[in-house]
Amino acid sequence: MTVEKEIIKKIEEYDTIIIHRHQHPDPDAYGSQGGLATVIMQSFPAKKVYQVGKNIPGLNWITVENEDLPDATYKNALVIVTDTANTPRVDDDRYNKGDFLIKIDHHPNDDQYGDLSLVNTNASSCSEIIHDLILASKGKLELTAEVAEKLYAGISSDTGRFMYDATTAHTMEVVASLMRTGIDTSKINRRLDSITLPVARLSAYVYENMKITKNNAAYIILNHDKIEEFDLGDAGTSAVVPLLGKINTTICWTVFVQQKDGTYRLRIRSKGPVINELAKEYQGGGHPLASGARIDDANEIPAYIEKLDGLAKKFAEEHDMTDW
Repeated sequence: MTVEKEIIKKIEEYDTIIIHRHQHPDPDAYGSQGGLATVIMQSFPAKKVYQVGKNIPGLNWITVENEDLPDATYKNALVIVTDTANTPRVDDDRYNKGDFLIKIDHHPNDDQYGDLSLVNTNASSCSEIIHDLILASKGKLELTAEVAEKLYAGISSDTGRFMYDATTAHTMEVVASLMRTGIDTSKINRRLDSITLPVARLSAYVYENMKITKNNAAYIILNHDKIEEFDLGDAGTSAVVPLLGKINTTICWTVFVQQKDGTYRLRIRSKGPVINELAKEYQGGGHPLASGARIDDANEIPAYIEKLDGLAKKFAEEHDMTDW
């Protein structure tokens, strides 16, 4: 029996299903969680299906309102965690209080948690995996337009509107499948691309104040008072992460976002150098070209930047950069 069939069997078996996602969610976290929750609710109306996690303003249009569940709900429940590589990143640590735990993810499987796991690192997104799970159900789960909208939002976001290397021929086949439900993909893309006025002003600040190392690694340090000045929370800074990579000479880059406790959250991206091993050195991890990490003290930042610059230098020495 395939893993997909085992997961479908578990979904059929349990009357209560609770779905978690990762902290600081992006559209793929919302899309995979919300898409899975919606398809189960629509296909099995008698089941009680809940979503768990702190809501992020600006992304709630992707999924239904999340639930504030009492602990007792987890008794005899099936718990599914989507789009979350390791257990410290799961939003709400009660994920392990259920009767059975399933992990569905597309990140490197360094933390092999769960009683059952479906991990496909070749998938563009967790939303792509949820689509394939629906097809593997042979009609037990129905792909409706409402489900397709959520999954498309996750795929479109995680592929950078299909510009990133994770976009495969299969990704486009999945998108075609979603589009056949009649969803308005242009409308979804416009919502994903739109920004608020504070984010627009922060974008101008980023371009004005970003730094570029001698080997074309770029970075910007956003201290907490600056984020407050632009009336943005930590989640509001996510929209500026791709900006540094739009500069044609940039090879890899990092956005440092200071948290209220003085630590820094690192959003690390790359056009070529593998950066997830560097992220692991700093309490993080992720994809080879898109990772996250954490630095506890600003004094650690210079050493990190030196390592990021080293990755850019090594990549430039090994590749022809004339067509970048």
